Amino acid sequence: MIPLRPVKAAPRPPADEAKEPLWRDVVGDVLRRERLAQERTLKDVADAARISMPYLSELERGRKEGSSEVLAAAAHALGLRLSDLLSLAQGQLAGLPRARPARASYQGEVRLAA
Repeated sequence: MIPLRPVKAAPRPPADEAKEPLWRDVVGDVLRRERLAQERTLKDVADAARISMPYLSELERGRKEGSSEVLAAAAHALGLRLSDLLSLAQGQLAGLPRARPARASYQGEVRLAA
């Protein structure tokens, strides 16, 4: 029997570093914010976009990453163009504090065979 080596946990970033959000989270936030600003229900927007209500909910919560076709349909259902949706998401990302780039850590040398 071969004993297993313990797995080292990945180093955690310092608490003061902001974690960069995922694109799907930002787009979902924009979709939800726009829907709520229009005082519309998930069902109403999903029906107008011709996508399922659970799928739209998952998009808004950042659980799913929608295709460009689905995002365009959701945007159009809200009276937006796809470019408007993406511009709003980009603006939200630009307003976030910048995270410091992660430092590379090397745990040994790489030796090339001669």
